Amino acid sequence: MNERGFSMTIESIETRLKQLNIALPEASEPAAKYANVVVANGLMFVSGKGPAGSPKGKLGAEFTTQEGYEFARLAGLEVLAVVQSALGSLDRVKRVVKVQGFVNASPEFEEHHKVLNGFSDLMLDVFGEEKGIHARSVLGAVSVRGNLPIIVDSIFQVEEEV
Repeated sequence: MNERGFSMTIESIETRLKQLNIALPEASEPAAKYANVVVANGLMFVSGKGPAGSPKGKLGAEFTTQEGYEFARLAGLEVLAVVQSALGSLDRVKRVVKVQGFVNASPEFEEHHKVLNGFSDLMLDVFGEEKGIHARSVLGAVSVRGNLPIIVDSIFQVEEEV
């Protein structure tokens, strides 16, 4: 067991989601002319997703860092729902490779990294340290689609179908 309360090998991601009391939402559809996911050479590129419920506003103005953390976690649930829909099972995820967050923030906001931790912590909780740890970057944005507080895009290494 590690500090997150589970062994490094997880037999089933679906079982892990139940242990965490996580129910994934329905996979969202693209908002324009693009694909939710593209798989190339064992990598799944997931289009940017925001939190469900479409909250609107900026971190550092309408929302606190802690609220941003929760929004990033909700964006992570959206990403997992899309990945599950595309793959049929999250067990086909070999690892989370890269995460990029775009935080809709006021000019003085400086805790972008703490906001994106909501997404990163979810990936670690669901996939474990070995598969869930990832490279990432986070940027402050003057505006984002729909005035969402955060949008996250991500790359996963996945088992390709035979």
